[in-house]
Order: sequence, then structure tokens, then C-alpha cells
Amino acid sequence: MANGKMMGIIFSSSHDEVLRELTEKRAMASVPFAGRYRLIDFTLSGMVQAGISEVGVITKEKYHSLMDHLGAGRPWDLDRKRDGLFILPPLGYRASGEGVYQTNLEALYAIEGSLLHSKADYVVLADANLVYNMDYTELLEYHESKNADITLLSCKYNFVKEKYPDNENIMLFNQRAGRVSDIMFSPSDNPPSNLYLGVLIISRKLLINIVDRAKSANLTSFKRDILQRNPFDLNIITYNYKGLVRPIYSLKDYFDANMEMLNPKIKNELFQKDRQILTKVRDEAPAKYGLEAKVINSLIADGAVIEGEVEDSIIFRGVKIGKGAKVKNSIIMQGTVIGKEAELGYVITDKDVEISDGRLMVGYESFPVYISKGSKV
Repeated sequence: MANGKMMGIIFSSSHDEVLRELTEKRAMASVPFAGRYRLIDFTLSGMVQAGISEVGVITKEKYHSLMDHLGAGRPWDLDRKRDGLFILPPLGYRASGEGVYQTNLEALYAIEGSLLHSKADYVVLADANLVYNMDYTELLEYHESKNADITLLSCKYNFVKEKYPDNENIMLFNQRAGRVSDIMFSPSDNPPSNLYLGVLIISRKLLINIVDRAKSANLTSFKRDILQRNPFDLNIITYNYKGLVRPIYSLKDYFDANMEMLNPKIKNELFQKDRQILTKVRDEAPAKYGLEAKVINSLIADGAVIEGEVEDSIIFRGVKIGKGAKVKNSIIMQGTVIGKEAELGYVITDKDVEISDGRLMVGYESFPVYISKGSKV
């Protein structure tokens, strides 16, 4: 059932810099995950499950893969004559002049016309670096019940600065009487805190007003110039998300989040029967296993051909693993071919990688080896 009270805006590239290896040729939103999904699927599916039928995806650069994945939005029932999925271009107003936006706030300057055109009461602004299964209806109900100006989606988080040195994406905050009272970015004293997950809900009219005022004042950062400077001028509150959520702020975060999908309990908490994660459908043949194939605790996507051994790994669509090859604790993306007798451990291969016969490649759990898209090793 459509929920006309909310529209969704997804920032497809807001965290590209923290995952440079995987976003060299694609936006963060289109980074592959768990054998057959893209990161945007989690945010987009949550919006659709809440009945949001008007969703805009703000592009920036390297968005060919993203547009190929989204198409007209049919897998998410967003290929509609009215509302539906719409791709918002990267060009528009910048505080420093015309051109591609540099911050989320500048991106909102560029799409102000879309905000004015919408008839929704509320806007959900969301980054695309989260693995979660969110019911946005609960977020809206909470926001309305508290009569808030802005509600931030958050989770409890034990921040370790050494893990994310000087990462401006890590926004932590304290609360007083239910309101956000103090906002910090990568603090040095490592306090147990609430982590802002890059998702918020705000009334459309207030958002337009904020964008207009910010543009007049030549402001560029939504987090610093709007949220951090106005905790007492605006009624900013938080909604503490208690479900499974994995924010991706590094290659290690990405690796760990994928490996957790091998735990049935965690996987079932994320991929729920009554709130499905939707993705682009590909008509692939079932996975094929050779006579000498051996698979232990792994996710094998359709279209894969396994003739060697696979253990504790994520194997994407169309992967081919040759006879005698051994793949362990690895993420092997779509179209990769692993030759005979090759051995891989703690390795992430991007799409269409070729590993020659007999190659040995081993990383570490704390530092997996990454092989870029289309490489031949």
C-alpha cells in the first residue's frame, strides 16, 4: 500500500571515499553484497516495504553500474506512471559555482525543484552504505509522536578511533532529555556513544526552508552546518534502531558484514520472510557442482560452477572455480574465473577477475587482499 506521506531520497555516493577499492568504478550504492545484492537494495527495499512510492536516487559519478541495476525500478514495484523511482542528476548548484555537487547539502540545492514538486509531507534522507532491514513506518510514527523537527536514525556504538582515524563520516552524539545535545566527529577519547546511521526524517516544508537558508548563507555541510550547529534551535531527536545493522565505513567492515551472512541466525535476521530485501532479478541457471566439488558453510549464487573446494566464502553469480582450486574465507564476485589448483584465502575479487592456474593468494582476516575489477592474476 502506497504511503503518500513520505518520499525517499537516497545519496548513492555519499561514502565512496571510505571504500575506495570497491568504488573506483562504481558508486557506493551499487557495491555488490552477499552473492546477489547491491548495498542500495537494503535502503530501497525498506522504503518500498513502508509503502513509499516516490523515491529519488541522487547520482554523482561512476553511476553506470547503478543505473543498470536499478533500471526503471521494476523489481521494487517503482516503475509507475505516477511517482515511482527517479534518478536525479549530479549537476546543479554548488556553493562555489555550477558543477558537480561535493556534499549532500549541495546535492539538495540541486534537487530543490523535486522537493517543491512533491506532495509528500515528509522526506526520508538516506545514505546507501548500510546493511539493514528497516521499517520506515515505525520511524515516521515515532517522529510524529515526538513532534520533532528532525529524527535521526541511530544505534548504540562503541567507537574506536584507531579503527577509523579522522573519518568524517563517523558522527556520534549525546542526548539530553531525549534531544540531541552534542554532536562529535571521530572524538579522541573513544566514548560509548550513539552513532548516526546517515538516515533521517524531516518534514518536506522544513527541509525546503533549511535548503533555502543554507544556500543564502553559502553553507555546504548538512552534518556540520545544519545538525551540529542547531541542536537547540531545532528539535532534533533520535530513533535508536535495535535491529541488525552494519554500517560500511571500510573494506574490513565490508568483508566482516559479508562473512556474517554465513551465520544462519544473522542471515535470517536480515533477510526476513515478511519484509524481503528486493533486488534485480537475473535468469541464471542453478549453481553447478562437479564430481570433486566440496562446499562447506558458504553462500553459492545461481549460475556458479564449482569444481574445486569452497569453505566459509561468498560466491557470486556466474563464478567459475576450477578443479583442485581451494577458496577459503573469501568473497568472489560475479564473473570471476579461478583456475585449476589455485588457492585463495582472505581474498576479495571484484567482478570479472581471472586467477590463473596454480596461483596462491593469501591475505589476513584483519587485512583481506583486494583484486580490482577485470584484473588478470
